[in-house]
Order: sequence, then C-alpha cells, then structure tokens
Amino acid sequence: MITVKDTVHDHIEIDGVAADLVDTPAVQRLRHVKQLGTVQLVYPSANHTRFEHSLGVYHLASRALDHLGIEGTRADRIEAAAMLHDVGHGPFSHNLESLTHRRTGKYHDDVDELLATGAVGDVLRDHDLDPDRIAGIVAGEGPYAGLVSGELDVDRMDYLVRDAYHTGVPYGTIDTERFVRELTFVERDEIADEGGADRDGPELVLDEGNVQTAESLLLARALMNPVVYTHHVARISKAMLRRAASELLDATATTAAELRRMDDHDFLAAIRDCRATAELSRRYDERDLYKLAVWAEYDDVPDRVHEADHAAETALEREIAAEAGVARDHVILDVPPEPTMRESTARVTVNGEIRRLERQSPLVSALRTAQRNQWRLGVYAPEPATDRVGRAAADVLALDPDGLVTEVRGAMPTTLDEFE
Repeated sequence: MITVKDTVHDHIEIDGVAADLVDTPAVQRLRHVKQLGTVQLVYPSANHTRFEHSLGVYHLASRALDHLGIEGTRADRIEAAAMLHDVGHGPFSHNLESLTHRRTGKYHDDVDELLATGAVGDVLRDHDLDPDRIAGIVAGEGPYAGLVSGELDVDRMDYLVRDAYHTGVPYGTIDTERFVRELTFVERDEIADEGGADRDGPELVLDEGNVQTAESLLLARALMNPVVYTHHVARISKAMLRRAASELLDATATTAAELRRMDDHDFLAAIRDCRATAELSRRYDERDLYKLAVWAEYDDVPDRVHEADHAAETALEREIAAEAGVARDHVILDVPPEPTMRESTARVTVNGEIRRLERQSPLVSALRTAQRNQWRLGVYAPEPATDRVGRAAADVLALDPDGLVTEVRGAMPTTLDEFE
C-alpha cells in the first residue's frame, strides 16, 4: 500500500492495481500536465496537475466503491479506470484537444491503444484486467462506468474542490463526503424518465433527499466558470497556444499524434524552437498577451458565426485581418462551443421515484440562463491593433455594435447577483 498526503483529501491510501499503475510512465507524465492549463496566468497558485487530480479521483472512487459494497474484479476495474482516466490528455489539458481531434479523430478519453501497450497494459494484464474493458470505462461505457465518467462522477467532484483550493476561489467547494455517501446504483427498469441514456447496466443516482446535494454541484460549476474556467485572460492565452500548436504542426515534422503525448514542458520547448511559433511563444512566456478586440454576448452573435466550423472560422480571421490591414497571425477568433449543462441530466430520488434533476430543480433553468449570459465570443489582437481589428471584426461578423462588451471586470469575484 502507498500513502500519499494530498492537499484536498488529506491522506490517500493506494493499493492493488492502482498502486502498480502509479509509477507507470503514462501516469507519471501527468505530473507535467497542468490541470487548469493557462489559468496560472490569472491565479498564480493554480499549478496543480493532472497527476494529483488522478489520485483524488481514485480516492473518491475507492470511497464510493466501499460505500456501495462493490468488491473484487468489478472494483479493480473501476479503480484502474479512475487512476487512468486522464492519461490521454495532451499538453495544457483540454486546451489543444479540438486541434488534435481534427487531425487524429481522437479525444482525451480515447485511450484504447495507450492502455493496451507498454507498462500500463502489462500492469492491467498482471491483475487479470482487460485493457479494452478499462478503456471503455474511461470512455463512459459499460456497467458502473458512470462512477468515473458520468453526470455525478467522482472526476467532477474532485476537480471542482481541487480547482477551488488551488485558485483560492471558494465557489467550487462541495461536500464530497456527502456525495459519495449518497450515491447508489439502480436498475434501469426502476427509472421513470430514462430519457435515452446510452450506458449499459445500472444507473448511478443520488439517494432520497439529495436534490440540494445535486444542485450544489451545478452551482459550484456555474460560479467557477466565469471567474476561473472562462476568465478572459485564460481564454486569450489558451487561444494563442492553440494557434501556436497549429502552426507547429504545419511548419515541422511533428504529428498530431506526437503532440497528444507531449507534456506541457515538451510543448513549450517545441514552440520556442520553431521559427513559425517563436513570437507566440515569447508572448506566452513573458505574459505579453493579445488583448480583447471584441468580447460579444451570445445573442448578439449571428447564427452563421455560432455554427461556423474550423475552416469557416479561419476564413473569417483572414477576412478580419484583411479589412483591418494587419497580418493574418495578428487576429484570433475564439468562438466557444454552445453552452451545455450535462450535470442537469443527473438522476435524483424524490418520493421513491427517480427523476432527472432538471425536472425536479427550478435552479437548473436559472443556471442555464446564467450560462448563456456568461458566454462570450472573443476576437484577440496585439494591443496596438485592437481598435482596428475590433471595428473590422464587428463589420465582418455582422455584430451589433450596441451589444459589444466594452469592459471586462478584472480581479472581481462573481456573486449570486449575476445570476438574477
């Protein structure tokens, strides 16, 4: 058994297959992949990694398994998947995933090959575990996979409290002990409003009397989103690194598959050494970031921009640069995905009936409205060109000038008043 002192969960005891997986290269690589990507440029203490998060997810999964009475091989599978759930992440976590997916067709939870080969595959087989089965659990497939990858998963519980701790932003604090204690599995024929779930086997739900427990997860995510996950400085720096990654792949022999296996340090070294990306690298290293030229709300952005694919976004960037009279690489268009709230489909037990949280909680509707109100389209450019680029972008994108957000509040906490 291995005992690790953790900032969030105190002492974590690791044994069995998880203890053997900890020292594999695939898991140790996560020590060099930051959990929050570039958020450290906003919150200097946000330097925690996917490695410590993986330990936390394993810890919560193990606690949940004990509570649920799940033992033996089934428990080993879940604990292995919990420890391995993030090994597919590329550098700076989710930041480069859209790029690598376009070029490889794989997301971070597509880990079949990674788990089947090398030290990880050897460890799993030594414990009589099928690597393909574990990869399926990581991807949310199979019985009991919802504990690791679902609407009420332990992954979500750990990253919220861990991100809150390391940023110093208190909104992500949730009662993980209560969550784990109140989880239960039910057979699908007991669920009155199944709603087309696509998992096999029992469904993970919260036991009777826990609507507020589920709501706390939604509220924590909603409050952390604008001040941490989508803070404008983090958004700009992430967009700059995505641009650098794209240019690195175009200018060198580096492949997207190789990029996926880099850690943060490998990636930063690669863009420093590439002539095509050296200026973006310098700007990131010195925190000489592009500035906001446009910061527009959801309803003020035309549907054609919301629906634009990568090729269309690239064409719009070129058009904006041409109209503004600046170099193409001095314009970055950042269109976030459509707002979603996967947690709202979590199941809770009410008066003996299992219902979707969105059916039971009026808070879900309010938070969906807040999420839409928090959404922003960004256009970024070097500071001397921001005015020209902003005017050109408003023209090219057909944005309502009255709807543009001209000021961004800096270093101010989000309050519940923002959701009224």
